[in-house]
Amino acid sequence: MGCVVVTGASRGIGLEFCRQYNQQGREVYAACRTISDELQELQNRGVKVVTDVDVATEKGVEVLQNALVGQTIDILVNNAGIFGNNQLGEINYADIERQFLTNALAPVRLTEALLPQLVKNSKVAMITSRMGSVTDNSSGAYYGYRMSKAALNAAGVSLARDLHPRGIAVALLHPGFVQTQMVGFAGDISPAVAAERLIARIEQLTLDNSGSFWHSNGEELPW
Repeated sequence: MGCVVVTGASRGIGLEFCRQYNQQGREVYAACRTISDELQELQNRGVKVVTDVDVATEKGVEVLQNALVGQTIDILVNNAGIFGNNQLGEINYADIERQFLTNALAPVRLTEALLPQLVKNSKVAMITSRMGSVTDNSSGAYYGYRMSKAALNAAGVSLARDLHPRGIAVALLHPGFVQTQMVGFAGDISPAVAAERLIARIEQLTLDNSGSFWHSNGEELPW
């Protein structure tokens, strides 16, 4: 049996992914830039923590690659991401570039880097957002976040098509409005509930529905 790899694992949804997969008895690799006290507790319970993993940099990806040499991956959860609210008239383009690098390019870079460890029946989960939906955008603003998540969605569908012949399925997953530090804890569901729902969606992921865009509650979202 292979392992579960989770990026952005020091807090929020990523931390909950690690906690719940660990409780299932899975071998878990938690990738983060720096370890948190909460993640340290999980490390004491057997979660393998890999620090200095900034997924937006080649060096950070190499750190995780080296930690996973020879390790088969069952589930890769590309969870790491950043959020910014760029309003028209006061757009910070450097911030938008940073969001693109972290939210859209980094998951593709990491997935490609770990391809040798992904095998038939492996699964890749892209933690995206319904804010990347063009159809669902009824309020505007959030330029960097919306564009970077839309780009991630497009990349996820391409990965689903390209990895299908290898027997690897890919899901685009919206957690919901989650009470995390990224949104000032203003959400309506806890990270624990979000992770539980997302794990259920990953369990339901097959080659037949690979490339789909789901809400964590099971609703299929519009592009």
